[in-house]
Amino acid sequence: TGITEEDVIAQVIRGVAGPAIIGDDPLAHEFVWDKLYWTLMPRGQTGYAAHALAAIDLALWDIKGKALGQPIWRLLGGARPRVPVYATFGFGFFDRAELAAAAKLWVSQGFTRLKMTVGGEAMRHRDSRPIIGVIREDAARVAAVRDAVGPDVELFIDANCSLDHYHAGRLCELIRDYNIAFFEEPLTQNDPLQMAQLRRECGIPLACGQNEGLLFRFRDLLLHEAIDYAQPNVAISGGFTQCLKIAGLAAAFNVPITNGGAWPYHNMHLQAGVANGSMVELHYLAVELSKQIYTGLPDCRDGWLTLPDAPGLGFELNRDAVREIAKLPLSQGRGKG
Repeated sequence: TGITEEDVIAQVIRGVAGPAIIGDDPLAHEFVWDKLYWTLMPRGQTGYAAHALAAIDLALWDIKGKALGQPIWRLLGGARPRVPVYATFGFGFFDRAELAAAAKLWVSQGFTRLKMTVGGEAMRHRDSRPIIGVIREDAARVAAVRDAVGPDVELFIDANCSLDHYHAGRLCELIRDYNIAFFEEPLTQNDPLQMAQLRRECGIPLACGQNEGLLFRFRDLLLHEAIDYAQPNVAISGGFTQCLKIAGLAAAFNVPITNGGAWPYHNMHLQAGVANGSMVELHYLAVELSKQIYTGLPDCRDGWLTLPDAPGLGFELNRDAVREIAKLPLSQGRGKG
């Protein structure tokens, strides 16, 4: 479950990326990363190419960890043995009452950090409502969740790059009193200049970056003082090799990194490995898929994930389960999270 088309990535790896690195040293991750960059996106384009490169890089670091007998989070720096999580629970298909009930359920299970989506599909022309109507409903939904969980639970919102500057600003005005911990990807294209303007105006911390494929995009966001949290995702933003550089770049600006875009069991290694790491997104749909295809995943307890001592990623792929899921149509278990 991710922000991509899994079949496309598989074809890119089998047809282009994989053959390009056959025979190369799997421990030379910098060499392989640079080679794949020039193979897959020589003119700076990202998209599916960045996702495919990230997938291979994750596998190489798993190999490296197993070869050295160390978990990846220790190879990345070993900053902390456990990481806090926030639960992404608030999906657009819930009505207000369902949203409030879901929030209470997660809090009852020990979670004190929750994230919900806003923005709908209006900007993507898949929602017939006027955008301002979507925004007003979002504000009512945020109010319902805050009333349900009380003032002490941290609440995050995520527009998934779905809004323009004006409507993102209007939403911020409407929810100003609900103590939002951060607003993730409020603007289409993560536009650094507009993000910086929104950050100056809105009074809510901003986060983005999970969909960015190259380092310079984070440079621009940081130089323009556009974000309070950088969100590289190791399954999207070029794997551990590039995300480690993004974390270092953010540290130079005294900006923490956090996880957005799911794949928590991969991203927990980055957040635990570097000193400016912070939270992991426990995206409900992504977690449920991960439980189907991996063995040895750590349990989340009281809002924390404890990092494994086992080498590499610390969990293993169940290849039989993957083969079975791959046979399913999208409507039966292969949809996006």
